[in-house]
Amino acid sequence: MITLKVLFIGGTGNISTSCSRLALKKGIELYLLNRGTKHIQIEGANIIKGDIKEREKIKTILNEYEFDVVVNWIAFNIPDVEFDYQIFKNKIKQYIFISSASVYQKPPTFPIITESTPLKNPYWQYSRDKIACEDFLNQKYREDNFPITIVRPSLTYRTVFPIALPGWDNYTIIDRMKKGLKIPVQGDGTSLWTVTHSDDFAKGFIGLLGNIQTIGHAFHITSDEILTWNQIYEIMANAVGVKVNLVHIPSDFIMEIDKDTGDNLLGDKAYSVIFDNSKIKRFVPDFMATIPFTEGIKKVLDWFEEDEKRKVIDIEINKKYDKIINTFENQI
Repeated sequence: MITLKVLFIGGTGNISTSCSRLALKKGIELYLLNRGTKHIQIEGANIIKGDIKEREKIKTILNEYEFDVVVNWIAFNIPDVEFDYQIFKNKIKQYIFISSASVYQKPPTFPIITESTPLKNPYWQYSRDKIACEDFLNQKYREDNFPITIVRPSLTYRTVFPIALPGWDNYTIIDRMKKGLKIPVQGDGTSLWTVTHSDDFAKGFIGLLGNIQTIGHAFHITSDEILTWNQIYEIMANAVGVKVNLVHIPSDFIMEIDKDTGDNLLGDKAYSVIFDNSKIKRFVPDFMATIPFTEGIKKVLDWFEEDEKRKVIDIEINKKYDKIINTFENQI
């Protein structure tokens, strides 16, 4: 049996760690190219230490290797994918670009999102850059047969809190809940959303590796559980044994107070969406998300509890939340 040889550029992040571990469990010969700054142990992986931004050094390092599949978890703009194309063209059987479900049409004209939903995001530069990367790679696929597969995660969590406003990668939101402080929520909190544990995402993702039928295709991979934003925050509060104190604020108002927050909000999480996962299930028949958010959030909390140093309270996030809430309430 031929072993699949795969390179992850990155591989130790919020989403990719689960994928790295599952790939190894499935018998894939996995290589991780990263700077080694996160101190995450992926037992069984072959480590290639380097910074993908140091282009000439990386060219020299990678010239010694051959891979079947390359996955770039940390490509965000055209120069990133151009570099990958230059060094991997005619050398690999599949290149997987990690895009984002935020590339889908905003605001959506239809709430059910499929891979054929138009790509358009006038609000968020991050999403426009991902769209540009997809356009570049699709052109290389059409013109040069560069073997691309595009994957679009939505709000996926493992060591972060899947919230709509800033502060998802620290303990601030939980600290506010425990203290009974107000939590800003966009709109009336009833818009629909989906959050996905990275262990579930990995089940679908690993099934794409080395699958030649996926070449030229794009996929999103999410849970089928649909929650309102009120429910997401309530489930988080229940997990720590408190009652959440929500303040509902129009998304446009949040944009006026804090443009960066507003760009992210209107560019991704302000609208109701329902992800249709039929395509990933056709290509990876055994894929099924099985971790409900009531269980997934406990896994996140357990991760923070393992090390008190992880419980970072971001003063600037607190100031931002308070400014948005106070400005809104003073105008009512």
